[in-house]
Amino acid sequence: MTPQRVTLITLGVDDLDRARSYYTALGWTAADETDGASFYQMNGLVLGLFGRAALAADQGRPEAVLGTGAITLAQNFATEADVGAAFDAALAAGATALKRPEKVFWGGYSGYVADPDGHVWELAMNPFWTLSDDGTLTLTAPA
Repeated sequence: MTPQRVTLITLGVDDLDRARSYYTALGWTAADETDGASFYQMNGLVLGLFGRAALAADQGRPEAVLGTGAITLAQNFATEADVGAAFDAALAAGATALKRPEKVFWGGYSGYVADPDGHVWELAMNPFWTLSDDGTLTLTAPA
């Protein structure tokens, strides 16, 4: 049986140089780069950037038109102020505001941006979850 894990998330992008510039402007540093891809080491997994057409070909469906928006990536923060700062930094780096951070029905605080290729990121503070100092989120099993 396959372990319950994700080790790599790859985002298909229209312009790899533009995508690299966006994530660099957020303060991210690529751990590995090639002419056709960039890889960013995260807490326990890797985020990859790969040309959208090349990604479709790598998947074995070169004629596929890969879209965006059907999945949301999320970053959780310790405070509402941290969410606001991350939201502003994303906009300054070239993101599009989808929903400004606000208090939400489930008791937290969140907003949404889309990176230059339309990949949706939620920036959130969940008062029911505890983040480690490095930002790692570990859910505890219910008692």
